Amino acid sequence: MTNSVSNRVLTALQSGERLTAKQIAARYGVANPHNVVYNLRNQGYAIYANERTNSKGEVKSFYRLGTPTRAVVAAGMKALRG
Repeated sequence: MTNSVSNRVLTALQSGERLTAKQIAARYGVANPHNVVYNLRNQGYAIYANERTNSKGEVKSFYRLGTPTRAVVAAGMKALRG
């Protein structure tokens, strides 16, 4: 996985798209799309996985870019301070 793949996934998420792991793998040609999301999260992006149930009862997870809550930011700051 290259930075350009991460950048392209990030750009899609920033434009408001919700992507499944299968969509990331197919669209950007990565073997492990969860790794792309993991790396973006480690860079500080708040990427959330939301589950949706379709009319057939199948549950799918979609990744989206969001804004962390104040509590999450406060917990992160507290963890950095030790």
